Amino acid sequence: MDTDDTQVAAILSQVKPLAVAFYNKTGNPLGVTGEIAEYEAARLLGLDLMEARSPGYDAERMTAKGVERLQIKGRWKQNGKSWGRVGSINIDKPFDAVLLVLMSGAYEVQEIWEAPRDKVVARLEEPGSKSRNERRSMGVAQFKTIAMKVWPLPA
Repeated sequence: MDTDDTQVAAILSQVKPLAVAFYNKTGNPLGVTGEIAEYEAARLLGLDLMEARSPGYDAERMTAKGVERLQIKGRWKQNGKSWGRVGSINIDKPFDAVLLVLMSGAYEVQEIWEAPRDKVVARLEEPGSKSRNERRSMGVAQFKTIAMKVWPLPA
């Protein structure tokens, strides 16, 4: 997907306020957070998005070591609520790192965090939490302890 596509940006400029309005009216998310997170991460970090349903990862980037495959997870919150939990992370498929895109308000990106595969797998396999072990999910605060903030970078 081309993240420079002005048509996609125009569509998202319509979808974001609709998603907020839907949540405000129903108390339920519209189900677009993941797609918005993928697009915004690609746009802000210069990633190449994969086709939908690519096994194990959502985007790629070129590094000095070669191509890195990235899972992208998104969380949206409104008005001081907690970030909650990171969506389920599939560790059975190939990926090199997980990006967590944190958005608030009208789906404005607040921060992007990156955790390498080895730390993600180690955290998810730690004994003691059914959510971590069976659902392959962890809290946003837990994710941040194994991750590095990659956007915005300090001045």
